[in-house]
Amino acid sequence: MKYVSTRGNAPVLSFDDVLLAGLARDGGLYVPQTWPQFSADDIRAMRGLSYAEIAIRVMTPFVEGCMTRDELATLVHDTYARFTHPAVAPLKQLDANQWVLELFHGPTIAFKDYALQLVGRLFDHVLTKRGQRVTIVGATSGDTGSAAIEACRDRGSIDIVILHPHNRTSAVQRKQMTTVLSDNVRNVAVEGTFDDCQDMVKALFNDHDFRDTYNLSAVNSINWARVMAQIVYYFASAVAVGAPDVSMTFSVPTGNFGNVFAGFCARQMGLPIEKLVVGSNSNDILTRFFEKGVMEADGVVPTLSPSMDIQVSSNFERLVFHYLGNDGKAVGQLMEEFRATGRMDMPQGAYGAMRELFEGHRYDDDQTLAVMKSTQAKTGEVLDPHSAIGVAAGVKGHVNKASPLVALATAHPAKFPDAVEKATGSRPPLPAHMADLFDRPERFDVLPNDLGAVRDYVAAFAKRGRA
Repeated sequence: MKYVSTRGNAPVLSFDDVLLAGLARDGGLYVPQTWPQFSADDIRAMRGLSYAEIAIRVMTPFVEGCMTRDELATLVHDTYARFTHPAVAPLKQLDANQWVLELFHGPTIAFKDYALQLVGRLFDHVLTKRGQRVTIVGATSGDTGSAAIEACRDRGSIDIVILHPHNRTSAVQRKQMTTVLSDNVRNVAVEGTFDDCQDMVKALFNDHDFRDTYNLSAVNSINWARVMAQIVYYFASAVAVGAPDVSMTFSVPTGNFGNVFAGFCARQMGLPIEKLVVGSNSNDILTRFFEKGVMEADGVVPTLSPSMDIQVSSNFERLVFHYLGNDGKAVGQLMEEFRATGRMDMPQGAYGAMRELFEGHRYDDDQTLAVMKSTQAKTGEVLDPHSAIGVAAGVKGHVNKASPLVALATAHPAKFPDAVEKATGSRPPLPAHMADLFDRPERFDVLPNDLGAVRDYVAAFAKRGRA
């Protein structure tokens, strides 16, 4: 399997090089040159398999030429054996042909674990074979950071620096990151938004001298391996409710577009998906795009669902690349236009094709709280704010009632206890392995919203790791 950049001006790479590179050198994102194909019989054959066994089948084609199926299987089984639910990603039925997929049974109780706990092991495997060391730099709106840190902590070949927007995550999200005191981990609270943090990470990667000096790598959803691992739960949940003999509707609360793009990838691979519904909060750039075909950035406002407080959806570029016929030059022009003006007009043919599969719905904080309250009253299911938006958007977009609807629950309600208590009157307890979280000491550094300050910080930390 080979990978190409969405901008068309970076080297074609194999999986292990894409894993370590993260962002392509032309500023684009890597995607597979071709999509593995699974027939209806291949998908039926997944029925009754464990989550790990399905993961091995789905991901093996993507790592072909870089590691054996047995090597991948060892990493996959080690990853998911540590999750707290025997099904790994269990389904709960909410209504007739409507389901919620619980993606919060990993160590940091959010969906990012399903990819990042494996990605950390993939990094360790490849780096150990090569005798190399990397500095991972990432930005988080709340959940990616803790999952990445958990995956990379105490690994001898990795230093990791995570940027998060100061005072714009939940207390649980922050503490999950800042209470990890491993020598190879640093947390930076940037006095800005998530988009500011994300821009800084991209700027560091686009500074090729700096990138090469400190051997930078990324675990944000710009890293293809993240998306690859997320494809698995689309197959696993679809098979559980009748695929491939029924077509599927998936609803995904998303800001950075990586999670729902993994669903698009599953469809490209043969999974029968007829609708992908995007759930947005008040930072509704994606919903506005699917309504009008124009992506137009606006100011970020804090909400009860902070992981979606985003106006620049990095993974959307991968979707644009597909719908522009893999024309890297055209993609680059659109991305430059968006960066320069805050606006991107999608060609009407491409937009019309997108709208055949995607739709978006927005929910402000009051609406989100109402959904959380009504869902618990009707079904007994306690949802965090992000998952509530996913459920509500899915119900609104579930036109074909014969198509099973699966809404992705992306975080444990205990990650957002204030919002849950406000909606339901009850404060959800943390899982047993996190019960002492607020008693653990913290370590993090506050930096101004200044690229130079962040660059100097990363350089000083990386030099320490190489002394």
